Amino acid sequence: MSAQKLYVLGTLQDGGSPHMGCEKLCCAVEKANDYVSSIGVEGAHKSYIFDATPDVVSQANYLRAVSGHNEVAVFLTHAHMGHYTGLMHFGREAYNASETLVYAMPKMTSFLNQNGPWSQLVSLKNITLKPLQENQVVFLDQSLSVTPLKVPHRDEYSETVGYLIKGKNKTALYIPDIDKWSKWTVAIEQLIEQVDYAFLDGTFFLDGEVPRPMAEVPHPFVSETAALLSSLPLKERQKVYFIHLNHSNPARNPEFQGRIALENQGFHFAEFGLSFDL
Repeated sequence: MSAQKLYVLGTLQDGGSPHMGCEKLCCAVEKANDYVSSIGVEGAHKSYIFDATPDVVSQANYLRAVSGHNEVAVFLTHAHMGHYTGLMHFGREAYNASETLVYAMPKMTSFLNQNGPWSQLVSLKNITLKPLQENQVVFLDQSLSVTPLKVPHRDEYSETVGYLIKGKNKTALYIPDIDKWSKWTVAIEQLIEQVDYAFLDGTFFLDGEVPRPMAEVPHPFVSETAALLSSLPLKERQKVYFIHLNHSNPARNPEFQGRIALENQGFHFAEFGLSFDL
């Protein structure tokens, strides 16, 4: 059997880039393969895509190509636009999928069942919903399991989860969206020590980055997360890959001095196409 892999399929916040209404330099040039935050994982018989983003067509096609599996299942984190609205492409107006497995938490499952157009995907059997429970392991095959971890976030329509993904040899953590780390009952420093890769919410770099009260969108700033984890040994900091970067985040530019300083401390920024052994 070939090496089991995890792939970065996108790194951007929900609105992508170019971002509607943005006339600044950050959105002046559309970059190739600059997709909304997602990762993909090879299973024994199919592949799994984490979050159905608005860019899911390109992301699923890429995952099929690199994994060699035509069949793709979906794990959803929550009901914000960048994380589930790509399900529309599985409907009869587009792919017209047949019983694609979609793993979701209870409130997320109810939201999809009870609201159109998502409920039509269920009634027409384009998708089959597979309910998840907090902290309960889902065994996908003999060498792959996934555990949902409930995290604090703006849960207007569903709860929000990150995922602990265990492969044959290594474990990855995927938390693209969370409110401040202090709101979570889990110490992220300790959790990082238990995994081999940690893909963490990097939406904003610093306070004041966008012209709105940032308390309305209380993501942990990259600078805050780096400071929180600064006391960890280098080998632990090197596990961290910031993902889900807002269009305004200056760290999208590899030449940004703040990014370079954090990379010198061992932190990483996710890039489309990066692959990791599991």
